[in-house]
Amino acid sequence: FLRDRFPGEDEQTATYARVLTSMAPRPVTLRTLDVGGDKPLPYFPIREDNPFLGWRGIRISLDHPDIFKTQLRAMLRAGAATGSTDGLSVLFPMITMVSELDEALELLRQAHAELVEDGVPAHFPKVGVMIEVPAAAYQVELLAKRVDFVSIGSNDLTQYLLAVDRNNDRVAKLYDSLNPAVIGVMQWLVERARRAGKPVSVCGEMAGDPAAALLLIGMGIDSLSMSLGNLLKVKWMIRSVPLSVAQALVADVLGLESAQQIRAAAEEVMIAHGLAGLVRPGQH
Repeated sequence: FLRDRFPGEDEQTATYARVLTSMAPRPVTLRTLDVGGDKPLPYFPIREDNPFLGWRGIRISLDHPDIFKTQLRAMLRAGAATGSTDGLSVLFPMITMVSELDEALELLRQAHAELVEDGVPAHFPKVGVMIEVPAAAYQVELLAKRVDFVSIGSNDLTQYLLAVDRNNDRVAKLYDSLNPAVIGVMQWLVERARRAGKPVSVCGEMAGDPAAALLLIGMGIDSLSMSLGNLLKVKWMIRSVPLSVAQALVADVLGLESAQQIRAAAEEVMIAHGLAGLVRPGQH
């Protein structure tokens, strides 16, 4: 989408097919259009006083169902073209209400039905919902019943819980995903998604931070999505610290009162398991 215009259905199909082919036979999750806030498009200007609380993510898609359905059709066509019967998942971002998810699912069903009617051997994909705002967090059980998996967007969830714009230098020091409130909500989310029988993943900076990832593993997170630069560090941590230790750490930090205390506790465990090289300089 980073070009001078919206890509057409054929262009999108070709791009998604390349991604699916390059990752086969591994599963691929394609997130629907997630612009607005800190993700602008040059040909689709959105001018708002507070873009993080405005028109973004699924809100834009549902207000432009033609653009949205084009993207959904392209994803399904790419899955059909590459034979990805079980490898394609579709993820809806910035959901705040059950009705938004229902509307998005209906458009996905329409896109699938249209392709099947046209003779395209499209399989209905696995579907996930992103939990990025407190409203969605506290409806996670209702949302989870409608989808196959739950993905927690740690960057936005942190800033909305703490009322901190992470791009504002004046308050940047207040933005910390290890804040006790964030950790408590994350644990609460995992418990309720588990109750609904759905796997949970986490994306964002939290997933690529070894100390935070240690806590996420202890909470029972099934998968982490991170930048390539953090992959080896987090992999090293997961291989080095037993799951039982991570679970005990979570129980310990839920009673702590600051992000600094929580990070110190996590990094103490990391050092004890030979991971001093992953501890942030100056922390210990």
